[in-house]
Amino acid sequence: MTQHVRDIMTSQLVTVEPQASVTAVALKMRDENIGAVLVTEGDELRGLVSDRDLVVRVLAEGGDPQQKTVASACSEDLVTVTPDEDLDRAVQLMREHSVRRLPVIDGGHPVGIVSLGDMAIERDAQSALGDISAAKPNQ
Repeated sequence: MTQHVRDIMTSQLVTVEPQASVTAVALKMRDENIGAVLVTEGDELRGLVSDRDLVVRVLAEGGDPQQKTVASACSEDLVTVTPDEDLDRAVQLMREHSVRRLPVIDGGHPVGIVSLGDMAIERDAQSALGDISAAKPNQ
């Protein structure tokens, strides 16, 4: 039986506006226990910022994270999927583009996100990645 992205995607989105401070985004990631946030203007997807983006594109460059906006840190050239796409296609896109997360778009608007961890839990929960991805967060 074919599985679709909608079967495993996270549909409770955490979003920020492009002008949000990097500090505000980092706090949101901590409070929500997530590693990526979608950057939106209204209901339009503009980018995705990950915890790694914050480190590499902001902290490593120096400056005040309170003054830097998420627009300076987010990835804007996104690879996306629809909720009805096969999981195999999502895996293929992750491999081709070397990404760990895919925003899920329906009618041009973000409706979810699917991660490498979601795939690991679904495909092989007993694998190291599946086991780690399913574990409770460190506090």
